Amino acid sequence: MSTSAVDRPLLELTDPALARPLPTALTRARAQIVAAEAMELAEIEARTLMAPGEATETRAARLVGPATAARWYLHGVLLPLDDALLDADPGADEWSIRLVLGHAIWTQRAYARGSSLWQAQGYRVDDPNLPSQLPDEVYRDMPDEHEAEAEGSLAELRNRLDTILDLSAERLAGLSDERSAYGSRWAGFAVTIAFRFGRWSSHLREHTIQIEKTLAMLGHQPAEPARLVRNLLAAYGRAEATVFGRLAADAAADRIAAGAAEARDATRSARASAEAER
Repeated sequence: MSTSAVDRPLLELTDPALARPLPTALTRARAQIVAAEAMELAEIEARTLMAPGEATETRAARLVGPATAARWYLHGVLLPLDDALLDADPGADEWSIRLVLGHAIWTQRAYARGSSLWQAQGYRVDDPNLPSQLPDEVYRDMPDEHEAEAEGSLAELRNRLDTILDLSAERLAGLSDERSAYGSRWAGFAVTIAFRFGRWSSHLREHTIQIEKTLAMLGHQPAEPARLVRNLLAAYGRAEATVFGRLAADAAADRIAAGAAEARDATRSARASAEAER
């Protein structure tokens, strides 16, 4: 720890044998908080940069944006985990983490595919001829949620989720407000396609909670660094939500990338400081 001349009496008049240096874990924790603050500032500034186009942005994009915040919070839960936890049985007939992730990936794929077909059909939500469901063959060639969709390492599962969520936003966030208001079905109920877009984020959050409950049932308690990682990735996700699926987002995205670089540098500095104090 560096000190200035003005603090020299404090050092000279106290017993160094009784000193209680700041724990290295707190040094790391403080840097992670600084990193999260960098992302929060990036979010605020990115939101300001996006504000002029907000009035003309599609409803679809507004509803899709929160899905990436939910995705990054989930990444924060998953990133510190070991692959061995993927197939651990929590008991009580609950799903393993692998099965939960396979379901989340499959459902995102189904939401996107189903919405693309509903919007192409063009029914009003109150149309008495609105089909009760899409034909079964619409989903027949999709991977099985608990087999092919659930295969691979934790990194591969996370990448699979990223790929389908990013593609879903790329192809559907630009849907016009008129088409977003077309009719579709969810759990048998007549709903707008916009409602289905809103389900992207809520579904990911629901199953993130399920994974957290599973970890608790397995007796797994995240250590302090894991909790800090979760906090940092959640902050990044909120920032990314300001530009996810949006038009004219380059300047705001650049600001978010700069914030991510600041967060990375803060984390690296903390690690170096902690190692130097050992």
